[in-house]
Amino acid sequence: MELPPAPEAAREVFGERYADAVRYAELLADAGVRRGLIGPREVPRLWERHLLNCAVLSEVIPQGVSVCDVGSGAGLPGIPLALTRPDLSITLLEPLLRRTTFLEEVVRLLGLTKVTVVRGRAEEMVGKLPAVDVVTARAVAPLDRLAGWGLPLLRPHGEMSVLKGDTAEEELKAARAALSRLGAVETSVVQVGEGIVDPLATVVRVLAGESPGGVRAATRRAKAAQARRHNR
Repeated sequence: MELPPAPEAAREVFGERYADAVRYAELLADAGVRRGLIGPREVPRLWERHLLNCAVLSEVIPQGVSVCDVGSGAGLPGIPLALTRPDLSITLLEPLLRRTTFLEEVVRLLGLTKVTVVRGRAEEMVGKLPAVDVVTARAVAPLDRLAGWGLPLLRPHGEMSVLKGDTAEEELKAARAALSRLGAVETSVVQVGEGIVDPLATVVRVLAGESPGGVRAATRRAKAAQARRHNR
């Protein structure tokens, strides 16, 4: 399927990096499809459903922070974030080799000097990667499981800001007990992208505390699990 022209909103959102956003869309529509990173049916809606939907996440990301995109896949939302927000230092964390290979190629081609690609699972990276201010993700896992991976990667008072769908409120409600055990002190659901995407993008925000015991426990469990796998 053919990639449609970029919508006018893309020029506003990506600004000086608009040409790079177009190049990224072309890479997704070509190599991304051939390598099985996205489905061919997604190509006609790459701009609205994927690039712009991810880029508007920048509305809730503070200035100049460090970000880890967990389960980055084809680079969503991490690469659109990097294109819209050059102030951010972003780690694209992805366990599959074919995906990290693609991500490394994209980062090099687009000259994203503040983006690092790391191959690995989030639960295995606790204590290996520097703690970050913000964890992002999109379509990776249910919220309770995602929090178990993402919150241990945060600094004190860090925040997990993840893109979710129409059932975000219900998912958050079901995950509240797990989030509390993991050290979350505040949660909310916000919508972003007014005037850019329709429907608006839904973001679940989870704020971690100063020194949450749940996060420390999750860190210990992750390291213990890693040690067990190593010793098999």
